[in-house]
Amino acid sequence: MKIFSALYEWTLKWAEHKLAPRVLAILTFAESVFFPIPPDVLLAPMVLAKPKKAWVYATLTTTASVVGGVVGYLLGYFMFDAWIQPIITEVGYQDKMDHAMAWFEQWGVWVVFLAGFTPIPYKVFTLSAGVLQMLFLPFLIASFIGRGMRFFLVAGLIQWGGEKMEQKLRQWVDVIGWSVVAIIAIAYVVYVA
Repeated sequence: MKIFSALYEWTLKWAEHKLAPRVLAILTFAESVFFPIPPDVLLAPMVLAKPKKAWVYATLTTTASVVGGVVGYLLGYFMFDAWIQPIITEVGYQDKMDHAMAWFEQWGVWVVFLAGFTPIPYKVFTLSAGVLQMLFLPFLIASFIGRGMRFFLVAGLIQWGGEKMEQKLRQWVDVIGWSVVAIIAIAYVVYVA
């Protein structure tokens, strides 16, 4: 079943649209606050479509992500008890929030850096940083460095790989997509069981 090939083609087509940078900024901002889809899925095809704009797109993605992270921080700082906590409890994410808080207590600002750079949900840690009233400047610096490293690395690798990488990705996109689905399903079963 070639669902991922069709999605890949659609994303590549959309990446060339004149509104793509705005959509990338909105998606990135939303991902840092609440949205589950990482911006890399649009950043990569946009760099493939316009490799000369790789650094512009990486800068845009980094900035929008950090601005979203600041919103997450402020939500945690000012609205956690009254507004956010009941939602977290209702949707069953209290254990994840507790886990994030424990990481903060152990690792401090390094958790923000790691969440910014890795696939760990950055939004959970921006909210946690606000709840724990982490100093804002270290939060901001760690966010810029972590998010910037991630998005500049993605943009740089895609720009470097160019057309050859795009052809390989096109060839293997369905295998990669279904493998990710299988890994998520296995992780879910292991985590829930």
